[in-house]
Amino acid sequence: MEDVIKLPASEERGPAKKRTRPARFDPAEEEQQRRTHVKRLAALGEQDGSVKLLEELVFGAEDELLGRLVEQEDEQPAGTSLVEDADDGSGDSEDGDEAPLPPASRAAVWVDEDDEREEEVDMTHRYRRDLVRGEAESTMTNQKLQQRMREQFQKAMGGAPSWADSNKKKKKDDDEEEDEEDEELMRRTGNFVASSDRLPSGILRMKKCLHANSSRPSEDRLTTVQFHPSAQVVMTAGLDQSVSLFQVDGKTNPKIQSIHLERFPIHRAQFSRDGDTVIATSLKNKMFYLYDMMEGRVTPVHTVRGLNEARVKEFSVCPEGGALLLTGTNGYLHLLTLKTKEVVSSMKLNADVVGVAFSRDGSKVFANSEDGEVYVWDMRSSRCVNRFTDEGCVKGTAIAASPNGQYLACGSESGVVNIYSQEACLNSANPKPLKSVMNLLTSATSMTFNPSSEILAIASRAEDEAIRMVHMSSLTVFSNFPVSKRKIIYRTSCMAFSPHSGFFSLANNKGHAPLFRLLHYKDF
Repeated sequence: MEDVIKLPASEERGPAKKRTRPARFDPAEEEQQRRTHVKRLAALGEQDGSVKLLEELVFGAEDELLGRLVEQEDEQPAGTSLVEDADDGSGDSEDGDEAPLPPASRAAVWVDEDDEREEEVDMTHRYRRDLVRGEAESTMTNQKLQQRMREQFQKAMGGAPSWADSNKKKKKDDDEEEDEEDEELMRRTGNFVASSDRLPSGILRMKKCLHANSSRPSEDRLTTVQFHPSAQVVMTAGLDQSVSLFQVDGKTNPKIQSIHLERFPIHRAQFSRDGDTVIATSLKNKMFYLYDMMEGRVTPVHTVRGLNEARVKEFSVCPEGGALLLTGTNGYLHLLTLKTKEVVSSMKLNADVVGVAFSRDGSKVFANSEDGEVYVWDMRSSRCVNRFTDEGCVKGTAIAASPNGQYLACGSESGVVNIYSQEACLNSANPKPLKSVMNLLTSATSMTFNPSSEILAIASRAEDEAIRMVHMSSLTVFSNFPVSKRKIIYRTSCMAFSPHSGFFSLANNKGHAPLFRLLHYKDF
């Protein structure tokens, strides 16, 4: 049998406490204490009436507050905030004996009762001189000064900010459902809605991104920048004898691959039509390279059957694919097939060729000559079907055709870029330019249209910042490019747009490829 130790009553019930015997209840003494407490509370209420008033303004009267809280527990679902209940007016009593309190109207944040006093303010102080509109306003009432400061603030902010608008929250709540419907519509229709908007003129909304080749800058002048026709990839090449591929995300632009071509400073590199091959030519070599990206194989092409040229420098990829149009010397153009590496036809101009551009279907090619004449060749028959002189041109330098088949741009050594209708260039011996762009002061050496034919980018490699973008619908130049406090665009040798115009990049003489995000376009 186990021993049982009996503890004192105080230890059995927990920690030791001093026990007192309850006093006898005295009604008279209790009533006297109650009256004393009431008098003290009344005195405190008279002394601190402002505190009670503040409590009523913030929380309402005590009985009304308790009544609303009880009704909210009975009527409102769990998780509803008090702010939402007050806005919805759910604090009404069920029996209807007492009308609900009207919601207190919130004043704008900048309203201060002290500012309403009619006092004269000295306006000669140096902090208030900007608010004076005339010498007569040496003094001003407080109320007028408040209005003047409000107007100046709204002008600087472009309107009243949301925190100063007492009706802003109510309007926002009313429009939430409509905004959700709009978001759902955008989610279902996707880019069809965005692509229907036409590019506005005047200001081109764009954002400066990290350089496209920031993970591997070129050690020499860049000569080429081009976006892949189907992948989110950009290629750069230059005189450092390297071709580099980068993934484009606008933030880090990581390098995918880089190949080095020994003793081969690259003059021009371009993707094939299907994007599987990179063709690269040099400055003084007849040889050119083919880089198969799928297999990672670099193939040198030393000789081309039927090509009697000392070097291969300029070329263009034909739209139908599988062929190159090589620019030779003495006005020759040679059509080369990549399959057999041979020349199948040649075309002859009366002066050296400075640039070529294909029509939309690839059946015609526009060739700009050094003497300012433009030739139109039929690719199937190798015949010249039209020829005209670029108006006002003494020496041609570049040419570009819009992808939609509507425009043809011809650049000259004076910097003037004439924009023609392609239809007029095909059928007229003396077409008149739709617009002569004279924003460049040096030779227009590089031109390209964006894929939607809404923008024409023109540049000169003779000067820094010598680049402009033309809005084609209005034939006006965007006023905000390039505009910067510090120089970010150096001598430009090549420009390119991404397949859906979401990005724009250029190659400069510093070995960098600046990248810009065109915010109007939603896709890459």
